[in-house]
This record gives sequence, structure tokens and C-alpha cells, in this order.
Amino acid sequence: MATNGIDVSEWQGLVDWQKVKTDFCIIRAGYGRLVTQKDKYFDENYNGCRNNNIPCGAYWFSYAVTPEEAVLEAQACLEVIKGKKFEYPIYYDVEQSGQFELGKEAVSAIIKAFMDTMENSGYWVGLYMSSYYLNNYVTDDIKVRYAIWVADYVPEAPAYDGTYGIWQKSATGTLEGISGNVDLDECYVDYPADMKRAGLNGYPKTPPDKKTVSITATIDGVNYSGELTEL
Repeated sequence: MATNGIDVSEWQGLVDWQKVKTDFCIIRAGYGRLVTQKDKYFDENYNGCRNNNIPCGAYWFSYAVTPEEAVLEAQACLEVIKGKKFEYPIYYDVEQSGQFELGKEAVSAIIKAFMDTMENSGYWVGLYMSSYYLNNYVTDDIKVRYAIWVADYVPEAPAYDGTYGIWQKSATGTLEGISGNVDLDECYVDYPADMKRAGLNGYPKTPPDKKTVSITATIDGVNYSGELTEL
């Protein structure tokens, strides 16, 4: 069953989170290579979601044109989101024309550099991109390896030819508590449950359930019974 969400950045201004009704929210954490490029309302939006029981993820807007620059962007993102918990992935927002001019292999190398840096720090990561650019500028190994958040403002379904977890289906939504338009999203994966089970994005790993079996035995004519628990 799909859940309905939104994504926000400083462009939505100050949100009245007590009035917002949504299943989840993806918050812009920032952009570029510097910690000072943190989104102006990131903390307010994160705390608003937390204080009103709205599960959230985050995204980082990219300008990188080399893998080295993508690593710097990941390091800035890590610093901004440090100490916070997210029930949804941390997405890399790649949509600059100067990046796509580099070609599929270069774009994919940039994406992988960001993803690897984030994953090495314990984060579940994903890629945000429109259908056209996902289909034409990202190698298959990237598309099947990471969570995909696809943007396509069509009424039926995205024109993306791969599997995706979230569909950004509109940029002109309206919601009480938010002035002006807001992006509307639809999610098909239970990221909160999976995130907590995996122990990523600030959550401790949930230990696996141990198996217990009941046994009976007869020794020297005496019956014994009890339970054995998996170590």
C-alpha cells in the first residue's frame, strides 16, 4: 500500500508543522561542498517532523562534476545530518545540466562516490532524479544498487524503466501549514521498518530473533523436558 508524503526545503519558508498532515517528509539538508551551504530551514523542518511524529528522510543537492567533488559534498552532508535519525534514505539530488553534459559514465561515477562515502558512515542512501535522466544518464548497477526516488509529473506513472521506492508526482501540491506549493510524493516501500531493522541512519541495529525449541528426553528411565535457545 502506498503512503503519501512531501518534500520541503527553504523555498517553502517557515512551515507550521503542527498543521501538516502527511505520512512522511524528505527534507533538504543542503547543497554543494560546504557545511555553510546547509539549508536555512533544515533544523526547523527536522525538528518539526520529529515533534509531530512525521517520519523523515533528507536530500543533498549536488553541483559536483567530479567524484572528488562528490566526496566533499557527502562529507558536508554528513556533518549537517550528524546526530539525527532518519526513517527514510538520504538522497543525492542530481539534476544539473552541466553534470549530464559529462555523459553517463561520469555521472554514475559522481553518484557512486557520494553513495560510497555516505554508506561507509552507516547511512542508507538513494538517488533522486527525473525519469529521463535516470533512463539515459545512470548505469544499471547504480539503479539496482540504491534506493530510487524518481520525479515525473504525469498522472499515470513515471516513465522510468526501473524499480523505484518513491515517486515525486507533483510540484504544485497544497497542504495546510505550508504557504504556496509543495512537492507531493508517493512511497511504496516500508522504509521506517527496514531502516530500524537494518540499524542505519542513526538507528541501532535490531538484534535478530533467537530461535527456541522444546525438547524431551529419557535418560536411565527418567523423562526430562525443557527449551533450548539459539546462541
